[in-house]
Amino acid sequence: MMETLDFNVASVPARVFAQPGALIDAVGEHLGASPWFAIDQARIGQFADATLDHQWVHVDPERACSGPFGGCIAHGYLTLSLVNYFLPQIVRIDGARMGVNYGCDRVRFPAPVRVGARVRGVGELLRAEAIEGGVQAWIRVTVEIEGEAKPGCVADTISRYYF
Repeated sequence: MMETLDFNVASVPARVFAQPGALIDAVGEHLGASPWFAIDQARIGQFADATLDHQWVHVDPERACSGPFGGCIAHGYLTLSLVNYFLPQIVRIDGARMGVNYGCDRVRFPAPVRVGARVRGVGELLRAEAIEGGVQAWIRVTVEIEGEAKPGCVADTISRYYF
């Protein structure tokens, strides 16, 4: 089932960079926020099937109700995987012929993402430098949980954009 996105007024369109130098000049700036995205039990079940991680706190709603979170929660790595979905909604590099996920410097899961929660990615450009044929950017993506004080994930991503 495809997710229909709710374009919240607090969402900001992707920050557009026309060329690598502009990205380098924007270090330290906030890049904006993606639209909110709902996490449902079906998505958690699909992730459990794909990763073979069927821990009860994710996939057994009856047992999870008496667990530490009062219900099922998303896998931390499911929340992390959404960073790749949020990034192009937060930042766009025009003229890039290809973008590559190079890795992460740091990943944290400060709060659980409960079934039914809405999350969004918020970006901050931590660092950028020229590489052969393009630019490498360190972008912190904070996966906010609507109505919660703590985020579900904070990932310092590393991306390479080739021109």
